[in-house]
Amino acid sequence: MEERNTLSARSAVLSALLGSHPPRLPARQLVRIGALFGIAEGTVRVALSRMVAAGDLLQDGRFYTLSERLAERQARQDESRDPHTRPWDGTWEVAVVTTERRAPADRAAFRATMTALRLAELREGTWMRPANLVRAWPEAVTAQCTLIDGRPHDDPTPLLWDLDGWAAEAHRLERDLGRVLDRALDRAFDRAGGLAEGFLVSAAVLRHLLADPLLPQELLPAGWPGAELRARYDDFDRHYREVLYEHLKG
Repeated sequence: MEERNTLSARSAVLSALLGSHPPRLPARQLVRIGALFGIAEGTVRVALSRMVAAGDLLQDGRFYTLSERLAERQARQDESRDPHTRPWDGTWEVAVVTTERRAPADRAAFRATMTALRLAELREGTWMRPANLVRAWPEAVTAQCTLIDGRPHDDPTPLLWDLDGWAAEAHRLERDLGRVLDRALDRAFDRAGGLAEGFLVSAAVLRHLLADPLLPQELLPAGWPGAELRARYDDFDRHYREVLYEHLKG
C-alpha cells in the first residue's frame, strides 16, 4: 500500500501522541505504530531519542508524552473538534499590526498565532474575523496590534476564506472516513493496511478542522459540512481507536 510510506518516524510518533488522551504512550506501542508504515523499530527509537533531546517529547521510563508546546497544539486540535462559540451580533474583530521592524522569524511566529486564532489577513498587517469565538487575546497579539471591534459595510468573507474549497475537502474526507473504518473493522481484510490508512485519514481530518474558520451560521453557505464532519469524525475516532489499541496490545 503506497500510503504506508508517507509518514516519517517523527510524524508517526507525533500523530499518535496528538491523537491520544492523555498523550502518553509506551515506546513499544509507538514502535508498532511505526511498523504500520514500514518504519523499522530502530528508526522509531532513534526518532524518540532525538525528539526528547529537542524538547518535543518528555520521557518517563518507557513512556513518552508531549512537551508543553505540543500539548498546547493538542489543545487547539481538541478545540477544533468541539469549538467554543457564542451568538454573533454582527461585530467583527480587527487586529492591525502596529509594531515596526519585526524580524522574519517573529513575523512567521505572529502569522502562525493569528492563523491558530482563526483570523484571516485582509491585507498585510490587517487581520479580521467575526467576533463569535470565546477566547482571550494572547500577549503575542496585544503587544503587536491595535485591536478594533467594527462592522464592515460589505461582507469581507469571500476575500478572507475559500469556503467552497474547505467544504469540498470536508465532503471528500467524510467519504474517506466511512470507507476506511469499514476496512479497518473487516478482520478478513488487511488489518494493518486498514489501520495505516485510518491513521492517515484521521490526521488529515484533524488538520482540516484546524483550518475551519468557524464562522457564524449567518456567513456560511447552505449545506456547510463543518458540524457533519465533526460528528462523523467523532464516530470514526471512537470505533477506530478501539481497533487500533487492540492491535497495539497484540
